[in-house]
Amino acid sequence: MKKKILVTGGTGYIGSHTVVELQNAGYEVVIIDNLSNSNIEVLDGIEKISGIRPVFAQLDLNDKEGVRNVLKENPGIKGIIHFAASKAVGESVHKPLLYYRNNLVTLVNLLDLMPEFHIDGIVFSSSCTVYGQPDILPVTEDAPIKPALSPYGNTKQINEEIIRDCIHADLPFKSIILRYFNPIGAHPSAEIGELPNGVPQNLVPFVTQTAMGIRKELSVFGDDYDTPDGSCIRDYINVVDLAKAHVIAIDRMLENKSDEKLEIFNLGTGRGVSVLELIHAFEKGTGVKVPYKIVDRREGDIEKVWANPVHANTVLGWTAKETVEDTLVTAWNWQLKLRERGIQ
Repeated sequence: MKKKILVTGGTGYIGSHTVVELQNAGYEVVIIDNLSNSNIEVLDGIEKISGIRPVFAQLDLNDKEGVRNVLKENPGIKGIIHFAASKAVGESVHKPLLYYRNNLVTLVNLLDLMPEFHIDGIVFSSSCTVYGQPDILPVTEDAPIKPALSPYGNTKQINEEIIRDCIHADLPFKSIILRYFNPIGAHPSAEIGELPNGVPQNLVPFVTQTAMGIRKELSVFGDDYDTPDGSCIRDYINVVDLAKAHVIAIDRMLENKSDEKLEIFNLGTGRGVSVLELIHAFEKGTGVKVPYKIVDRREGDIEKVWANPVHANTVLGWTAKETVEDTLVTAWNWQLKLRERGIQ
């Protein structure tokens, strides 16, 4: 058995897929999640795929003493992967304090406790939103950090600064910051996937729910952007591909494969896909139509962004392998599985 890893937000979308990949790689996993945007039944899906049920603590990371107790009860944790955060751009514009509390205080609590429990490293779940609307595409890790267009994006920038300041202060741990582009899809087993509570805030669950008839139609926010078809462009990455990058990052930190105490990597495919292209790719892959309408632009949205993943490809040895089309089919299979389970 490899080392023990704490995964915060481990029953969430990216977190649950990463737990599976960690367990498949031989790591022992402890999850902390408050279930604010996930479901306890995700543990069943993880167990069905990997054959192992991870240790689970239902807890809000704002409760520092509660986190300390979990660390005491699970001695020997050597690394943390920190996913737990509120993550919807649109919601953050209307509920900024919720985002600053959930996304900043939680990280501070973890960083404060790491030296006490001799935890060697933390992988931080960041976002391409830190680049704002980039001047040059595709985006490299050297691209300037732009003023955030939403409180959500701002929390990612501030969290990166907090980690950088801790490393500069020579606190006794390493960190790898992973800047994701747009994770989509589900595990090919259809045992876990993206399961938003209430109305989806992300595009693909809204697409699949609309295709299923749960939603009347999909709103496309703007068709007058400076893009080939007028809709926003993103770099959509398969969630299992993304999860595998976290295992590589943990290996790199805990096995001291780098002398750097702080490293940053973009995780994307290197290909930009518009919202309308994604809808059509879904329809082509599944044979199911998606009713949609064009509506006004949404505050906080970036016009176009996609990754230059060369740094991650060469230094980490990681590459996104799955196509957008195949990934959208996994998202649809997950939606079909939810219907079988009576979840709408």
